[in-house]
Amino acid sequence: MESTVKLHSLKVVELKSYAFALLFVAGNIILPQVSHLVPMGGMMLLPIYFFTLIAAYKYGFFTGLLTAVASPIINHALFGMPAAEMLPILLIKSGLLATAAAYMAQRTKEIKLQNLLLVILFYQGVGMVAEFALTGSFVAAMQDIRLGFPGMLLQLFGGYFCLKAISKW
Repeated sequence: MESTVKLHSLKVVELKSYAFALLFVAGNIILPQVSHLVPMGGMMLLPIYFFTLIAAYKYGFFTGLLTAVASPIINHALFGMPAAEMLPILLIKSGLLATAAAYMAQRTKEIKLQNLLLVILFYQGVGMVAEFALTGSFVAAMQDIRLGFPGMLLQLFGGYFCLKAISKW
């Protein structure tokens, strides 16, 4: 029997939207810093997307999008990572992730691995096309698939377990 799941769609006017986004942005700042302690950790673990997935799925489009936009910009301002030339594609992929996660949560109202898998496949697939269009490089567009597969698994399973853990809140 499926347990009760509380998914929220916080609005622009709600202070909670900004408070939760701030928490998730902090997570998207800390996790990449920890990941970069491992050689190529950022490229392999795709850490800047993790809390965007959680924010958008649990708290809705606005909180997710705020997390998606603020995280790469603040990381770049504080640490120079991601590099300036990577910001546009990271913002596109993060925005796609927030949109897909919020849509899936709103549509299904449940946390399932296959739902998260579809979200990840969507943002990565459309994101690859966008990256190819921006860079003209097929190799660059395929990088998240070639190197970031562990990160996608982290998003899938780690995201699932995190969402399940906070599902009653």
